[in-house]
Amino acid sequence: MPIFGKLAYADGVDVPSLLFLRFGLAGALMVVVMRVRGMAWPRGRNLWLLAAMGGLGYVGQAFCYFAALQYASAGLTALLLYLYPAIVTVLSAVLARRRLSGLRMLAVVATLFGTGLAVGGSLAGSTPGILLGVSAALIYSVYILVGERVTPVSGAMASATVILLAAACVCGLIVLVRGPAFPSSTVGWAAVGSIATLSTAVAVIAFFAGMARLGAADAATLSTLEPVVSIVLAAMFLDEALGRWQIVGGAIVLGAVILLARSGDGRS
Repeated sequence: MPIFGKLAYADGVDVPSLLFLRFGLAGALMVVVMRVRGMAWPRGRNLWLLAAMGGLGYVGQAFCYFAALQYASAGLTALLLYLYPAIVTVLSAVLARRRLSGLRMLAVVATLFGTGLAVGGSLAGSTPGILLGVSAALIYSVYILVGERVTPVSGAMASATVILLAAACVCGLIVLVRGPAFPSSTVGWAAVGSIATLSTAVAVIAFFAGMARLGAADAATLSTLEPVVSIVLAAMFLDEALGRWQIVGGAIVLGAVILLARSGDGRS
């Protein structure tokens, strides 16, 4: 998504418009898929929880993250966001009374350390930036834990659809107030479309489906491969530099993920 995002920004798209198009197009695609497959919509309490996950959780996390970038470096902001696997692991153990094994904690610590090396750059930031970055991690952690309870009942596809549509409604209101800044070329629209389909619809469904099999803690830990993949793809397609410490950090994250996946320590 960061690669497609850079292409969209270069085409004149601003953050609120990008988020609106991201969630709106992905949600519309999901609605079509649900209609074709004749899938049922969530109802009652689950419907409202999923709507809150999208309108409050997803949008709130994105707002805190982008706001933090105004007060802290990109490296520090990304590192603070990726505190969420540790937060999810601890909260999951406390709230659900699950066993917090040494291997799982080792994997969480290793991925956090590896992510710090992979992100690299300056880790400077003021107090507001740090608070906003930690808030993004906390909001995302709650989002994941709520999703762990709701998704198995409603299904990954239906849950993702409601979440994306709710997020699109909130972002749409922001765009309505500020005014839109949509892509102005085919390249820009292609980038936005890729974000909506690959980086959002497919990714959200896959994450929920994986979480239903592994549990929130291990799914969150495995998802730390995201920044490593982004760094490698940026080096391949955007000619961004790939330093030795980024390679080491990526190797640590990958090793921790493989260890966790092969350990059989998960819920499945």
